[in-house]
Amino acid sequence: MAEPTLQQVFGANAVQDDTTITITKSDLVSVGLTASSTNRAEALFAAILLKAKTSLTSDNQTSNADQSITIANGFVPSYTVRDAIQYRQDDITVSLQKPAGSLALDPDDY
Repeated sequence: MAEPTLQQVFGANAVQDDTTITITKSDLVSVGLTASSTNRAEALFAAILLKAKTSLTSDNQTSNADQSITIANGFVPSYTVRDAIQYRQDDITVSLQKPAGSLALDPDDY
């Protein structure tokens, strides 16, 4: 099989050229993003991660040896305290696999 496509990972409207990648907010609504002109950077990052998680599963990797990255839920949500405020912490595990060799983490290897 082929590597996952840009549209499979980031949504039907995802496109790229030599200098930009465009991921439409409408493609992120399915993972809970409320699209607006004032979305916070962390909300957008979380939505992109959650969107990618829907296709970069270990099950999909099992049936597609060309898929190098998997994203999965981490442990059961935990709680942490910062500045006397309790926060729920949700962990997500991102695993990147490449043939053994260089120890450097290079995006071009995936």
